[in-house]
Amino acid sequence: MFYVYILYSVSINKYYVGYSADTDSRLYKHNTKHKGFTGQVNDWALVYTEALPDKPQALRREKQIKQWKSRKAIEKLIYPVG
Repeated sequence: MFYVYILYSVSINKYYVGYSADTDSRLYKHNTKHKGFTGQVNDWALVYTEALPDKPQALRREKQIKQWKSRKAIEKLIYPVG
């Protein structure tokens, strides 16, 4: 099982979309200082996960979400209107 996940950082008010088989270890890595976008801050919080059966499907879904390039679309996915 693989997961598409969305992280949110309060300090920079940004979302990050990724995929992984282990979201707990990925979140830990995102919150450690390193080169790259998520290494800028260490307050990333997991706000959304979506389970997919395999890596290729998770990668396709991640790319689909990233192609939206819309904060509103991402927030609608995270916080759907009931």
